[in-house]
Amino acid sequence: MKILDIGEVAQLSGTPASTLRYYEEIGLIASVGRHGLRRQFGPETLLQLSLISLGQSAGFSLRDIAGMFGKDGGPDLPRAELRARADALDRQIRNLTALRDGLRHVADCPAPSHMECPTFQRLVTVAGRRRKTRAGP
Repeated sequence: MKILDIGEVAQLSGTPASTLRYYEEIGLIASVGRHGLRRQFGPETLLQLSLISLGQSAGFSLRDIAGMFGKDGGPDLPRAELRARADALDRQIRNLTALRDGLRHVADCPAPSHMECPTFQRLVTVAGRRRKTRAGP
């Protein structure tokens, strides 16, 4: 097993050493020892860091991600949570696509004023409804 110095892990993963120390502190990764004052990591740490990055890109918190590693540090992925997150991303993509299309229409709309454009009026109405929904009763 090739042991990697914290500097090597930082360079190979693109993760700053300070972040590696923090991830170790909260239990996301584990060093296998020290060489002087420098932490040493096993090669599996690079996979773990890739999985952490993937989880963050999908919107999972570090606490959520910590629960996705088994006792041995290998991935133990909760399929139901991953499906739910994928469904949430699908909804977000649909909403953002509709918003993008509406904005493009408004930018190119031949109406003399945006307020005369039915598409713009729908965008404003939908945005108002979303704001009320987020604000609650």
